Amino acid sequence: MSDTPPSFRTETDSMGPMLVPAEALYGASTARALENFPISNYRMPRAFISALGLIKKHAATVNEELGRIPSNIAEAIRKASQEVVEGKLDTHFVVDVFQTGSGTSTNMNANEVIANRATQILGGRLGEKLVHPNDHVNRGQSSNDVIPSAIHISVVRLCHEKLIPSLRLLQQALQSKADEFYPILKIGRTHLMDATPIRLGQEFSGYARQVQLGIIRLQSAANYDGLCELPLGGTAVGTGLNCHPEFASRVIAKINAETGLQFREAVNHFEAQAAKDAIAHCSGTLKTIACSLIKIANDIRWMGSGPRCGLGELQLAPTQPGSSIMPGKVNPVMSEMLLQVCCYVIGNDTAITHANAWLSTLELNVGMPLMAYTLIHSIELLSSAIEVFTKRCVLPLQADAERCKSLIELSLAMCTALSPVIGYDAAAAIAKKAYEEKATVRQVALKMSGLTQEQLDKLLDPATQTAPSEQEGFPVSG
Repeated sequence: MSDTPPSFRTETDSMGPMLVPAEALYGASTARALENFPISNYRMPRAFISALGLIKKHAATVNEELGRIPSNIAEAIRKASQEVVEGKLDTHFVVDVFQTGSGTSTNMNANEVIANRATQILGGRLGEKLVHPNDHVNRGQSSNDVIPSAIHISVVRLCHEKLIPSLRLLQQALQSKADEFYPILKIGRTHLMDATPIRLGQEFSGYARQVQLGIIRLQSAANYDGLCELPLGGTAVGTGLNCHPEFASRVIAKINAETGLQFREAVNHFEAQAAKDAIAHCSGTLKTIACSLIKIANDIRWMGSGPRCGLGELQLAPTQPGSSIMPGKVNPVMSEMLLQVCCYVIGNDTAITHANAWLSTLELNVGMPLMAYTLIHSIELLSSAIEVFTKRCVLPLQADAERCKSLIELSLAMCTALSPVIGYDAAAAIAKKAYEEKATVRQVALKMSGLTQEQLDKLLDPATQTAPSEQEGFPVSG
């Protein structure tokens, strides 16, 4: 008579028997990981699980081609793996992110789920192991090369399918605003203090270029010499033990055919498994993009401050009431949302940096589940936040042209245009006098500079100050 409770079944791994929920597709190794790591309730992301299924599916085909597993088993593994790719078996991926640093528990979770589902497809019962998780599903593989390969595949796909399109949307919106706002003259600011005039469109062209450069940097991080190198084929320590020499290249070719991307086998498997520099580089690129977005979001909320007692140069779209106590108040909530996401991404990069630096020990990095979770999370957060920010903040932005114009004449930095004509010291004296008398540079310069009204009008024309090649010069007075 069995001692197994009716809602459970008994499965075994190399350490012995384990009770497994009767309907669960996972097996003993996963059940053991559930007992060992009740840490956070965080689970590996959908994109990562999909990449695992992709690897297992094509590994089965190559192992069949190489004569290493029977055709009927390979076909069952392919069908089960495709269900993993599509997310149909996600409820059976139950291992906590904070686990063995190689991700072995998650790899075995995938192996067991696919093996049990493939066993069902062949007409067997759960736990019967008509398809074996190690001998069949994991053939020619190790957690040490599968997990980092799944990270690379999922990250590259997310960059191309989500983050880069979101960044392009933002770049195009900012460039559109740069064109729209080009006629609007305003005062520039350095050190948060008044500086020489600038066009609002010129400011926005700078933002558009920042985002464009972010796209270029991200494409570089995910390129042929970065995340597109897959450690697959290195098995335990990079030597490729128990792996057919053609296995990795064949599997990768099939992954490329399905995804339309250009992955390749790692040039040096010892580097690919002992360190995670490509992941750290990609995360660092996300951090740089986050810094760019912080600058853009901050500038927009500063220029939109007010609406009456701030800078007030931009008019932000009212998206929601801004205060529970102050009626009629509207806040720059879209900028604030993006700023918080960017701070989070920068924090994630710190975790990835430490995981790469401190946990890459001898032949293996042992921080891979953490790196996978945080990097994918950063990409998904940035993608969503950028799209919302673009649609609900940048596209509906309006400029207050009159407010921009009125502030220019008040700036003491207008005297900068006088400096080449009357000299730096004389121009500084005019600025000081204008400040003391609460007058404009134009008013004081007419009294002190010796220049005519016509000369001053040309020199102090803010439009020519935004394009020095258009500015007419005058000889310095002797």
